Amino acid sequence: MAQRPIITLTTDFGLSDHFVGTIKGVILNIVPEAEIVDICHSVQAFDVLDGALTVAQAYSYFPARTVHLVVVDPGVGTARRPIVVTADRYHFVAPDNGVLSLVYAREERFNVRHVTGEHYFLQPVSNTFHGRDIFAPVAAYLAKGVEAAKFGEEVEDFVRFNAPKPKPADGDSLRGVVLKVDRFGNLITNITPADAPLLFQSQPPAFKIVVGKREITEIKPAYASGTPGEVFGILGSMGYLEIAANRGSAAQIVGVGKGSDVSIVLEGAVAASNGQ
Repeated sequence: MAQRPIITLTTDFGLSDHFVGTIKGVILNIVPEAEIVDICHSVQAFDVLDGALTVAQAYSYFPARTVHLVVVDPGVGTARRPIVVTADRYHFVAPDNGVLSLVYAREERFNVRHVTGEHYFLQPVSNTFHGRDIFAPVAAYLAKGVEAAKFGEEVEDFVRFNAPKPKPADGDSLRGVVLKVDRFGNLITNITPADAPLLFQSQPPAFKIVVGKREITEIKPAYASGTPGEVFGILGSMGYLEIAANRGSAAQIVGVGKGSDVSIVLEGAVAASNGQ
């Protein structure tokens, strides 16, 4: 039995308007047998980094040949390009604004094409809803089996950025940042075990994690390991250090949010392996 084509959706559209449903209608008109999977429609509005983090965490768990449609597009209607990205196992359709940067960082081989085949678009093309008129039909035709090369020429000057990296500070500390706050109020930092390996060993040296005015001195193995109201560190499923609270919002308790500084101070110099 042939696998049904799969198209995933990652957007900042939310669920209170018609946008997501309309995109699904466009896809199903072109490839009725498609299975459409919502990864997330709650990406922070206009936040390309949040979109990049979201799709990067999810895309590789899907079957080969899945088409990932990503629409976080603050430049809609401008000269920014629509692109198709082909990696070893997946296709991606997105605006060329860096929203696929973390995919680029994870994939060894991929090519990027500027979508210029306007005969694949819905006409007329709205200047405010390229998700409907450009990205959704292109994703649908890819899922239907149209070769990526037919959408446009390969380009090398596509937009990409590096996610913020933690940096050594003051000789004995490591300074990172809160990348996002999830719906549970967990503060997801950009610090990984590779950046501060001593912190994540079974018996770490004395340390403190400084977030806002709070000093945290415990790393827990599970959210439920903390006492009610206690704020602690944990290695989350995204592979980053999180600041969390058991059945509570660490963001509210600590009073910080996305973009806030996070510092780790260990006994002796911090061994950061990020080369900075």
